[in-house]
Amino acid sequence: MRSLISRRNFLATGAAALATSPAHSEDDAPLRVRAEKHGLYFGCAVQKEQFQDIPYMKAVSREANILVPEGELKWPDVHPEPDRYDFTGADAIAKFAAQNKMQMRGHTLVWYASNPAWLEVELLEKRNERVLTDHIAAVAGHYRGRMHSWDVVNEAIDPTQGHPDGLRVKSPWQKAFGSSYIDTAFHAAREADPNALLFLNEYDIESASWWFGRRRLALLRLCEKLRARRVPIDAIGIQGHLKAFREPFNENIFAEFLSDIRSLGLKFMITEFDVADIDGPADIAKRDDEVASLTRRFMNVALDSPASLGVLTWGLSDRYSWLSHPVWGRDYKWPDGQLSRGLPLDSDLQRKPMWRAIANAFRS
Repeated sequence: MRSLISRRNFLATGAAALATSPAHSEDDAPLRVRAEKHGLYFGCAVQKEQFQDIPYMKAVSREANILVPEGELKWPDVHPEPDRYDFTGADAIAKFAAQNKMQMRGHTLVWYASNPAWLEVELLEKRNERVLTDHIAAVAGHYRGRMHSWDVVNEAIDPTQGHPDGLRVKSPWQKAFGSSYIDTAFHAAREADPNALLFLNEYDIESASWWFGRRRLALLRLCEKLRARRVPIDAIGIQGHLKAFREPFNENIFAEFLSDIRSLGLKFMITEFDVADIDGPADIAKRDDEVASLTRRFMNVALDSPASLGVLTWGLSDRYSWLSHPVWGRDYKWPDGQLSRGLPLDSDLQRKPMWRAIANAFRS
């Protein structure tokens, strides 16, 4: 029921946005317009520093109807010290979203990585659960009624670490509280922001290799147990970091996985989509075509499911892709220094074949 209410609210606000938007031909229509026609979302991750890039933010406002802060709601940014919260960056993004008739997602309330040093000391030495619940109450409560959804727990799965349920053992949360931290986080998020959709967000669950299959199975088992315990989980976030020339993709396997999600009574959203093009052809046009082909196959399956809420890309233009970052993208960046071409717009903000693949998937 919660997700249906959210969909109705979106249709009401989406209609108002369309009424004030300039007319577009069908071929030229932005992705947000194409998504809104079907009661869906298209959006992207943004960073507060990008607000200085006015042409880029104009492209974001044209194409997206939902935003997610890339880092501004992670613990180091929003809760850098035990007694201090800083909402400056996330508030700026929320203001931009409201001004441009966009929804907003929260990312992320609990993650094993990217935590301030004081937090891990507090968790592992004192094992004080209030550190978790107070943080969620403060952060989700700050945006109460303004968030479409929250990534409550991010990347809780790792079947290689020896846990019988495939959970990530090397996590300060797991070490401090065991797997009960997941239940605690979802209950706290529901209390803090009752009308937001609550997501379990995960990576490496899209492709056809055995490794992805193990991760899909572990995730589904976790969701079954959460549902059985009446934990208030509404949806799965499928990150969608595809690797065009390194990992196989099979439409039937992915469709079956999405059907399994739906059978649990859950929705899903593609939350961080991009396509690594490393190891692809040297010819950029050929590489773009192959990236677009994979995008089209993936999106046709994802958007065809009745459980789908839409898609966000992790950035909108190649000029800001993490795939080209010297540290975060070290496994995917091109050694000759050229930018990865894994997002819908190129570094000059021009639409690429990947953009057209997403557009056609919304249309069909």
